[in-house]
Amino acid sequence: MPVDTIDVRGPRFAAALTAVVLAAVLITGSGPLLACQTLVFAVGALAGVRCSPYAWLFKVAVRPRLSPPAEFEDARPPRFAQGVGLFFAVVGLAGYFVGPQWLGLAATGCALAAAFLNAVFGYCLGCEMYLLVRRAAG
Repeated sequence: MPVDTIDVRGPRFAAALTAVVLAAVLITGSGPLLACQTLVFAVGALAGVRCSPYAWLFKVAVRPRLSPPAEFEDARPPRFAQGVGLFFAVVGLAGYFVGPQWLGLAATGCALAAAFLNAVFGYCLGCEMYLLVRRAAG
């Protein structure tokens, strides 16, 4: 069975947009903005990273302006990472809308840290978690 591969630059672009949105959530305390990001995570985790709104934006607005991709990666680790982001975003939503407020801030901060690492350094924490889970499962 062939492995679904994606341009390695796409997830970093998505992580950069995610980091901007999550930083705005922390600055403004906007639960509705976090809800929008949660929806983006949900689409990426459930339908696949190719179906994410940020992947669509990359495909339409960014990739045509770049040279052809020199590198591809398996789409499964980034998809798992979207699921991890979804978990933290849902916990953050609970904190913002139900309380306590610090829970929303902490969960959003954790998601922001992971997105920042991916965007700036190309280090995907969720992807590394995927690999650890795969190794542990055999």
